[in-house]
Amino acid sequence: MPARERAVSISVESSFIRDYMARHQNPWNRAFHVVGVPLAPVLFLYLLGRGRFRGAGAAFTAGYTLQWIGHRVEGNSMSDSLEGKFVKAVARPFTEMRRR
Repeated sequence: MPARERAVSISVESSFIRDYMARHQNPWNRAFHVVGVPLAPVLFLYLLGRGRFRGAGAAFTAGYTLQWIGHRVEGNSMSDSLEGKFVKAVARPFTEMRRR
């Protein structure tokens, strides 16, 4: 990787880490994330791969619900974070289709 690309990558990573740490200072928020973050993608994909669709849906919902509760405890919004902006960007085409 060229030096310029490495510098941009490090800058983006450090910006993400600063944003993440600023938004996750409350110990309860961190605890909810320790449980919720693996539940949402990891357990979801595992159960989906095993054909347990209800369990996968429950894991996904529970994981994001725990993260949402953590952000409510912290007093901030999930959608203001970098992760929330990413989710909004991914969902934008679907929400625009729904408006038509």
